[in-house]
Amino acid sequence: MFTFVSIQDYHLQLVHGRQTCVQAVTHYIREIQLQNHLNAFIETFKDEALARASELDAEIKEGKPLRKLHGVVIGIKDNICYKDHFISAGSNILRHFKSLYSATVIERILAEGAIIIGRQNCDEFAMGNRNENPVYGPVKNQLDNTRISGGSSGGSAVAVQASLCMASLGSDTGGSVRQPADHCGVIGFKPSYGMISRHGLIAYASSFDQIGIIANNIDDIEKIFHILSGEDGFDSTVLPNVRTDSAIETKPVKSTSKIAWLPETLHHTSLDPEIKTGLKNTLESLQKEGHLVEAVPFPLIDFIVPAYYILTTAEASSNLSRYDGVRYGYRKAMQTSDLFDFYAKNRSEGFGWEVKKRIMLGTFVLSAGYFDQYFKKAQQVRKLIIQLSEKIFQQYDFILLPTVPQVPDRIGTSGESSTSGYLSDIYTVFANLAGIPAISLPIYKHTSGMVFGIQAMSSQKNDIPLLRFSETLLKKH
Repeated sequence: MFTFVSIQDYHLQLVHGRQTCVQAVTHYIREIQLQNHLNAFIETFKDEALARASELDAEIKEGKPLRKLHGVVIGIKDNICYKDHFISAGSNILRHFKSLYSATVIERILAEGAIIIGRQNCDEFAMGNRNENPVYGPVKNQLDNTRISGGSSGGSAVAVQASLCMASLGSDTGGSVRQPADHCGVIGFKPSYGMISRHGLIAYASSFDQIGIIANNIDDIEKIFHILSGEDGFDSTVLPNVRTDSAIETKPVKSTSKIAWLPETLHHTSLDPEIKTGLKNTLESLQKEGHLVEAVPFPLIDFIVPAYYILTTAEASSNLSRYDGVRYGYRKAMQTSDLFDFYAKNRSEGFGWEVKKRIMLGTFVLSAGYFDQYFKKAQQVRKLIIQLSEKIFQQYDFILLPTVPQVPDRIGTSGESSTSGYLSDIYTVFANLAGIPAISLPIYKHTSGMVFGIQAMSSQKNDIPLLRFSETLLKKH
C-alpha cells in the first residue's frame, strides 16, 4: 500500500525500490476518484501523469540521480498556466480555453521531475474566501463535508488535506493560500512579494498576487520554495539577488526569537474565543521557553480590509478588461452588430456575480470623481502599513496572529456579498499589503471538530527564517 510522509522519505523509497512513481500516481488517481465528492479537482491528467511517472521510473532504473522533485505528485490551482492544458480561473468566461504557454513555476517544477496530477477548483478569478464556485460547485472540507474549504485556493488545500496529492500550488492575493490551509488543517505558505515569479499566473491584483505552497510539512514547502524562487526575465517584479538556499542554510537557527503580537488582532470582536485562547496559549508557551514576547500596538487594523478591497478591485477592473470575447474565451453574443452590446453580453454572461461586483467597485474607485477620495487614500494607507511593519521588524523577528477569525461555516449559509464575508480577511491581507511572507500553521482543534492554527509573519525576504521558526512552532504542539 502506498503511503506518503514527506518528499525525503518518498525519495528514499524510490531509491531502494520500495515504491515507484507509477504506484504513486495510480494511488492518487484512485483517491481522487474515491473522494470525488469533495470537488477538489476540476480535471485530472491521468494518462499524462502515468506516462511521465513511467519515464521517471525508467531514469531510476538507468541509475540516473534523482532530481529534486523526482516523482513528486503536485496539483495546481486553476489559475496557473500549463501549456496545452485547459485553464479557466474557475470562470465560465475562460471555461474552454487552453493555455498557450506554461507558467515559470510550472516549468521549474517539471524540470526537477515533478508530476502534475491535475488542476484544482478555486473561487472565480481567485476572488473569494469560501470556494463556492458558481461554475464548478463548492469544494467540501474533508473534516466536515457540510463546511466550506476556505478560498480561494480551496481545492488546493482540500487536495492536500485528503491526501489526493503530495503538495499543491495555489495563489494568495489576500489570504487565499493561508485561509483554506487553516480551515483544512494543513500548512499554507505565502512568500514575500517578488520571491516567486508571477509569470503565467492569471492576474487578479498584480501588486498583491503571489504564488504560494500548500503541504503537510515545512521541509516539503522549503524544498519546493527553493525551486520556485529566483529571478525571471518574464516578471520584472521578482526581487533581484535573493538567495534562498545554501547561503541561508548554513546559518544556525536562533534558539530564542523576538516575537510581537498585535493586541488589536487578539481582542477584535470578530475573533472566536477558542482561537483567541489558542493563540494566547502559544504566546505564553513561547515566553516560558525564553523568547521575548511583547504586545505591539497596531492602530491601523480597521483600515486594512477597506484599503485592501479598494486597491485589489481597482487592479482587478483593469486586469479583467481583457476578457471581452473578441480574441478568446466566452463568446455568445454573435447576433449583435453593436460592439458595446457584444462586450456587455459576453462579460455579463461570462463572469459570475462576485467578479462583476468587484470589477464595478474597482471601476468606481478609479473614476475621475472618486479617484482621490478612495484609491489615492487607500494607497496612502498601504504606505502607512508598510512603514509600520518595517518599524515592527526593526525590533522583532516575527509577528504572531490568528489566520482567520472563525472556523469554517456551513456551505451556502453566508454569501460573499455580506460584510462579514470580507471581514474574514482581516488577519491575512496585512501580509499582502506589506509584501511580507506569512504562513498558516495547523496547531489546535476546535470543539466544533474543525482544526485551526496560527499565522506567523516576518520581514520581507526573510522567508527561510520564517519557515525555520514555523518548524519549531509545529514541533512544540
